[in-house]
Amino acid sequence: MRLSFVALLVSAAAAPAVAQTAAPAPAQKIVPSKIILVGDSTTAVVGGWGPSFCADHVTSFLACVNLARGGRSSGSYRAEGSWDVALAEMRTPGYKDIWVTIQFGHNDQPGKPGRSTDLATEFPANLARYVDEARAAGAKPILVTPLTRRIFVDGKLQDDLEPWAAAVRKVAAEKKVPLIDLHAESRAAVAAMGEAEADRFAQVPKGAVVADTIAPPSLTEVQDLPWGQRKLSFDRTHLGRTGADYFARMVALELAEAVPAMRPVLLP
Repeated sequence: MRLSFVALLVSAAAAPAVAQTAAPAPAQKIVPSKIILVGDSTTAVVGGWGPSFCADHVTSFLACVNLARGGRSSGSYRAEGSWDVALAEMRTPGYKDIWVTIQFGHNDQPGKPGRSTDLATEFPANLARYVDEARAAGAKPILVTPLTRRIFVDGKLQDDLEPWAAAVRKVAAEKKVPLIDLHAESRAAVAAMGEAEADRFAQVPKGAVVADTIAPPSLTEVQDLPWGQRKLSFDRTHLGRTGADYFARMVALELAEAVPAMRPVLLP
């Protein structure tokens, strides 16, 4: 006897499902790391190598936080509370490794009121304290010697930062922390290329005049909040985009050598 069409439908509905869609595999948790940049204007977001480093030389598995600030020395950076901000970043949970680069020297030199530090005692003591406190916060400190200035006299590169670079090297050796000898590397590169080519690294072309202010809004415009102000000028210390790109790549390559564990999260 043949079953009716309705009976067939009822029978099919009552039968257990034969095939089930396989459950999706659970998502694999990422294991991110972080690098924090501490230093002065030669690392900072305007005038330093830091912006190009964070933009072009780290993978998405390495958070890059630039906390360098212009005009700071190894003493004033702590005194104003910037180091406390950096320590808070080091203590943030969720990261496999947290590295912190520490680069000072330019504003520790004599003639910087409220910023200068004694080369023989205060400067190395400040660096050593940064290292100790970074480690206590669970981070891995990396000392960086100061970026060279690009001042030539009679065709020869002048070097007034070597004593501070030497002090950084000594602290790195004593504390057994990785060292990026940016001073030696950048000094050799700039000396080899000469003044004309090195001048391309400045924030603006030589002889250019740049206004430091933004034009006020017209009477028909609304300005809810003021903009930050860029302070751009031609000098042979700070970096424009060309210089930042050049030295950021140098730092990335040096980091890969000094800290092999970072290679998987760095881009050349």
